[in-house]
Amino acid sequence: MSRAALLVAVVLLVAPLQGGARQIEPSSAVVPGLERPVQVRIDEFGVPHIYAERQYDAFVAQGYMAARDRLWQIDLWRKRGLGEMAKDFGPAYVESDRMARAVLFRGTLYREWLAYSSDAKRIAEAFVAGINAYVDLVGQEPDRLPEEFRVLGYRPSRWQASDIVRIRHHGLTLNLTGEIDRTEIYCKDGLEAPRVDWLRRALVPDITPTLATGLAPCDLPFEALRQAYAHATARPVFRAETTAVRSDAPIDLVLARATPDDLAAQGSNNWAVAPARTATGRPILASDPHRAHSAPSLRYISHLVAPGLDVIGAGEPFLPGISVGHNDAIAFGLTRFYMDQEDIYVYETNPAHPDEYRYQGRWEPMETVTEQIEVRGEAPRTVTIAFTRHGPVLTTDPGRQRAFALRAAWLDEGMAPYFGSVEYMRARTWDQFAAAMNRWGAPGENQVYADTSGNIGWIPAGLTVIRPNWDGLTPVPGDGRYEWAGYRDMDELPRAFNPSSGYVMTANENNIPPDHPAAGKGIGYEWSDDSRARRLHHLLGGGAPHRLEDSRSYQLDITSLPAQRLVRLLTGVSDARPAVRGALDLLRAWDGRMQADSAAAAVFEVWFATHLRRAVVQAVLPTDAAVRVGTGDPARILQVLEGHAGWLTPAARTRVLVESLAHAVAEVETRLGPDRATWQWGRLHQAVFEHPLAARVDAEARRRFTVAAGPIGGATATPMATGYRTTDYHLTSGASFRMVADVGRWDASVAINTPGQSGDPASPHYRDLAPLWAQGRYFPLAYSKAAVDAATRTRLELRPR
Repeated sequence: MSRAALLVAVVLLVAPLQGGARQIEPSSAVVPGLERPVQVRIDEFGVPHIYAERQYDAFVAQGYMAARDRLWQIDLWRKRGLGEMAKDFGPAYVESDRMARAVLFRGTLYREWLAYSSDAKRIAEAFVAGINAYVDLVGQEPDRLPEEFRVLGYRPSRWQASDIVRIRHHGLTLNLTGEIDRTEIYCKDGLEAPRVDWLRRALVPDITPTLATGLAPCDLPFEALRQAYAHATARPVFRAETTAVRSDAPIDLVLARATPDDLAAQGSNNWAVAPARTATGRPILASDPHRAHSAPSLRYISHLVAPGLDVIGAGEPFLPGISVGHNDAIAFGLTRFYMDQEDIYVYETNPAHPDEYRYQGRWEPMETVTEQIEVRGEAPRTVTIAFTRHGPVLTTDPGRQRAFALRAAWLDEGMAPYFGSVEYMRARTWDQFAAAMNRWGAPGENQVYADTSGNIGWIPAGLTVIRPNWDGLTPVPGDGRYEWAGYRDMDELPRAFNPSSGYVMTANENNIPPDHPAAGKGIGYEWSDDSRARRLHHLLGGGAPHRLEDSRSYQLDITSLPAQRLVRLLTGVSDARPAVRGALDLLRAWDGRMQADSAAAAVFEVWFATHLRRAVVQAVLPTDAAVRVGTGDPARILQVLEGHAGWLTPAARTRVLVESLAHAVAEVETRLGPDRATWQWGRLHQAVFEHPLAARVDAEARRRFTVAAGPIGGATATPMATGYRTTDYHLTSGASFRMVADVGRWDASVAINTPGQSGDPASPHYRDLAPLWAQGRYFPLAYSKAAVDAATRTRLELRPR
C-alpha cells in the first residue's frame, strides 16, 4: 500500500472520542541523540506509540514525548529532587534544598548503573537526550513554554543522565515518621504507651515495640525530626499569598506531610489468574496502583517498539521504561510490599567538638559536604550537610549534645525508585523476570506476572534489612550496638509460581505466609489494612470462569468490609432522637457498598472517618494521649468496638456509637441539607484533581488547571480505593492507572489513566480521561500495528540531526 493510501485508510479507520470528524495531523521534529528516524503514533487517548529502528532511539523518543506532554511536572520533580528550588523560587526553599541534597545518592555511579542492568546508563542517557531536545526546542520556540513556567517566571533546566539515579525522594518512604510518632508516645505516655501506640497504628504481626537499651525517648526533638524528614522527602505544594499572580512574588513551600490515613490509602491491587480458571483459556492480569491524585497525572502511558522491544503500559513520566504493562510475551503489575527500609540513629556528640559523635567508645568525626545553593533574588548561600557512618544528619540538639541521622536502604546502590523496571519489562520468561526482580531495590514491591505460555506468578522484592537485635520500630543509639547486618537474599522472601489456587493477588497486606521462614524475620510490621485483600480473595476465589470484565469489575468494587463489620454492631442499638434513629435504620438496611448515590454511604463515611474513630479514642485513652492518637487506626478502632480486651463496656460502646452518630448526622445535614432524600455520598465525595499551583493562580487559571470529574464512589477500604480528606471529603488518592491484560490476545487489553495523558491545560488530553475514569470506564490498550493504526490521531516523525 502506498503511503498516501495508508494515510487515507488510517483516517477512515480512526473513530473520534467525541462526535465529529477528525484528521491525522502530520508533523516532525529534529531530535539530537537519535541515530535513525522514529515514528510516533499518538492515539485518540493521548498515548504515544513509538516505533524506532534502534532500541535506544525508542528511549530518546520516550524522553522527548514525556517532555512534550509533561515538561513542567518532570522539571519540578528534578528541581525538587536535586535541591534546586531556591534558584527559581527564592529563599523559602533553602532548607528544603539542603535536605534534598542530603538524601541524594552519593556513591560510585559506575557500580550504581550496573545495579539495574548492563545497559541502564545508556537507557538513561537516551531518555535524557530526548528530554533535553525538547527543552532546547522550547528555548528556540518560546510559545511552547508551558503556562506554569510563565506563572512562576522561570525556565526549564537541561538534565543529566545521573539525575535519574541520584534522586531518591520519590520512593514512597514511610517508616521513619512512624518511629518518631511511636517514640513520642513512649516519652509522653509512660506505662500507657504500648496501649496508646497499639491504638494509633496496627502492627502486623502484632508486636509490642521494644525500646533500645540506652535510648531516652524524651531526648528526641520530635517536631524538628519530622520537619527535617519532610524537607528531605515531601512533595512541594505552592501556597497562596497574593490574589494577583506575579513572577516576582515570594513563593513559600507547603511540605505535604502524609497522615496515617494517607499512607493507608496509597496502596494498590494486582492479581493474575491462571488459564485453567479463565473463560478465555489464557491468563488474565490486572493491576491498579494507588497513589496521591493530582493534575497532571502521576502516571504516563507509552508504547515502545524497536528491534527486541515491544512494551506498553504506564510508568512515571520522569523515568524511562514501563513499570506496569506488558510486552509480547509477559504481563506484569505492581503493588507496594511494605518492608522496613529506614531507621533513625541517635548519637551522643562531643561537647568540645560538636561535629564528633561517640561510636564504639571513641569520638568519630562526621563527614561534611559544603555546597552552594543559588537563591533567586539573593547571593548564593553556602550550606553544610553532615553525615555519620549511617547516613545524613537530620538535625542536632546542642543543648542535649545529641545528633540524629537517617539510615535508609534507599540511599544505597541500585535503589533509584522504579528505575529497575528497565530490566524486568524486557523479560520473556518467568526465570528472566525473577532474575530481574533479584536486582530490585526500592520501593519494596509485589510483582504479579503472567505469560503467553500460561504461567502466572508472584514475587515480592526489595532491599531487605537484617536487624539482628532490634525490631526497627523505634530509633536506636548510633554507638555501634545496633548495626544492620547487611541485606537478605531475595530467595529468603516468599514467592509463588503457578499456585494450586489458580491465582495470585496482593493488596499491600502482610502476605508473608505465617508458616514461611520470612514471617519471623522482621521484614516489616506497618502494612495496609487487609480489608481490600480479603474482599479480593473472596471475589477471585469464586468458582465461575474468570472473565476480563470480572477483573474490571473487581478493580471497581466498592464493597467496604469495615462498614459491614460496623453495621453488624448496630443490632439492638437504639436512640430516642429522631435523627439518630433514622440514621440507625438507614445503616442497618444498607449492604456496605459505597455507591456514589448512597445516603447510607455518606452517613457511614462521615461518621466513621470523622466522628466515631475519634470518639472511641477519647473514650479509652487519657486526654493528652487521645490528642496524639487522633482518629486512631481504623482496624484497631473496629477491634475495640468488637470487644478487644474489654476496653469498652457494652453500655459505653452504645453511648459512643449513638453520640458520635448524632454528630455525624448533624455534619451531613450541614453539608447536604436537611432533606435526607437528597443525601448522596457522591455529593460529598467528588473527584477533583488539583494542580500544585491551584492556590497560586487567579480564578480563571485555577479553573483551567483543576480537573473536576464529579461524584465518585468507593472509599479508602474498598478495592476501588478512593481516599479523601475529611475537610471536604474530596478525593485525594486512588488508582492513578488501571490495566486489565488479556495475556496473548493483547489488543483485548484495556487501561485507563487519570485525569489525562497531557500536562498542558490547553491540551484536549489534559482532562479527557477523567470522566471515563470516574464512570469506571476503560479504553482499548492498542498494541498490534493494525490496532495502533486504527486508533491513531496524530503522526509525529522524530528525525536525527
